[in-house]
Amino acid sequence: MTSFRIERGPFAATQIDAWSQLDPRFRNWPVVYALDGDDRIYVGESLNVATRFRQHLATADKRHLKGARVVLDPTFNKSVCLDLEAFLIQRLSGDGTYQVMNRNVGIADRDYFGREDYQKVFSEIFDQLRQDGLFSKTLPEIENSDLFKLSPFKALTSDQEIVVLDIVEGLLADIEADSASQIVVQGDPGTGKTVVAVYLMKLLSDLKNWDPSQQVESESPLSEFFVEGYPELVRDLRIGFVVPQMSLRKTIQRVFKRTPGLDSRMVTSAFEMGNHPDHFDLLIVDEAHRLRQSGNQPAGPLYKMFSDINLKLFGQDDPALTQLDWVRAKSTRQIFLMDAAQSVHTGDVPGSALADLIARSDAQHRRYRLTTQMRVRAGEDYVGYVRAVLSDSAPEPRTFADYDVRFFDDMAAMRSAIRARNAEVGLARLVAGFAWPWRSKRDKTAYDIEIDGVRMRWNATDVDWVSSPTSLDEVGVIHTVQGYDLNYAGVIIGPDLRYDADRSRLVFDRTNYFDPTAANNMPRRGITFSDDEILGLVANIYAVLLTRGMLGTYVYVSDRPLRQHLRRFFESGRP
Repeated sequence: MTSFRIERGPFAATQIDAWSQLDPRFRNWPVVYALDGDDRIYVGESLNVATRFRQHLATADKRHLKGARVVLDPTFNKSVCLDLEAFLIQRLSGDGTYQVMNRNVGIADRDYFGREDYQKVFSEIFDQLRQDGLFSKTLPEIENSDLFKLSPFKALTSDQEIVVLDIVEGLLADIEADSASQIVVQGDPGTGKTVVAVYLMKLLSDLKNWDPSQQVESESPLSEFFVEGYPELVRDLRIGFVVPQMSLRKTIQRVFKRTPGLDSRMVTSAFEMGNHPDHFDLLIVDEAHRLRQSGNQPAGPLYKMFSDINLKLFGQDDPALTQLDWVRAKSTRQIFLMDAAQSVHTGDVPGSALADLIARSDAQHRRYRLTTQMRVRAGEDYVGYVRAVLSDSAPEPRTFADYDVRFFDDMAAMRSAIRARNAEVGLARLVAGFAWPWRSKRDKTAYDIEIDGVRMRWNATDVDWVSSPTSLDEVGVIHTVQGYDLNYAGVIIGPDLRYDADRSRLVFDRTNYFDPTAANNMPRRGITFSDDEILGLVANIYAVLLTRGMLGTYVYVSDRPLRQHLRRFFESGRP
């Protein structure tokens, strides 16, 4: 039986006095509250909400808020309230109706007695607050949205929190010593590299704008930076966030636009960063393995822009220069988040440049690794398993508890299964490598992919495809899904990847590879890519796609020998 109630009223001293007389729990009981204005909202928890409200009324940034809601429950304790506070902040950020005014330093993921039962109550509280107009979307709609998944209000895992703490400590020491530095954060798919990058941007912004008159109440060790001395170090810093992939960049810009203290203009491409008139004190680079070298640009004008930036930054157009060099030239300090095994294009910075980047960070003892798997329910073993399957040293077949892996011989059956999962939990999509020409880009009536009599089109948009209204009827190419989460991924392994049974090895089929520039040679640099070199990139592509699904992965293989080879690795015995 529900024991909570929500009190509503104006955010005013008279209302606070009335509530305090009505119920002593407004003066001495753990509660959670929300204060909202025209387009902003603040969520908090307190043991004395009456006093806390009076403190908020005395501050310039909150006295303009108009409405107050207080969630009271006789069974609440401090741990429950901290959890509910984080739950509401995260969902409000993902909903997008209001801009969330909170700092992210207090968001934590701590277990406590009875948590599973309380979180069921949180859903009921959400429903009542949605009826009040604080939310516009349902809970599943919010939790499947990119605004939620890439929110700066995520609760960090233990290893993420340790990495962030070490990075901020080292960064502040570097600034105080006026020294340059370079940090590398590595992690497999699903370990939250982008989450850490976005979190750092919000944390540093909050620190820059911290008002010493406002106490930071948090059990997080990150709250120790919100004391006199540290904010002054970062107050005048110019910080930029470089995201090489257009689709992911546009999504993060939307997140920043909805977050006080952040600005969509902070998020740039490498080309925009290279052309920026100012020098940066700090550049955070997400998906650094997708930075580019001078050949194989995705569009013609970018060849000239690449040369122009080289000339501006270095006084010469040396073809060996890469966007990694631009980042170093344009900033005093850098944080690179990367996974070299997710390079999927010959135009990506070469592996030797990434190895050098790692070696430099090792020399400064500034390399960190994320290990906790946040995306795939099967756990971190699944990522290594998939990468091994797509190599010439295949592992022993295995299954993964609580993870839905299925192998299909019929394309129509897999598409039907993906549609069924989408109806159940949402965010189930078909994805593929670039193994078919993109006819529909010029002819909207044309189909791009035909398998077993099933005709399909590539993604109609390059930006935020997974959330677009037509995405369920389309197939997402690698460049639209790298960096995103799905609940279920239906992976089509196309004829660009084949299996040579006589040699017991994977092979690349260049005749069925249609990424316009990804297999091009670089004559200016005297580089010719062999089929074996591109095979490694194609294997990376399918490893990325096979690790997108949080709840499950469905697999269809075009090449019959490869189908027979891979079947045993992805058959789980499920119907």
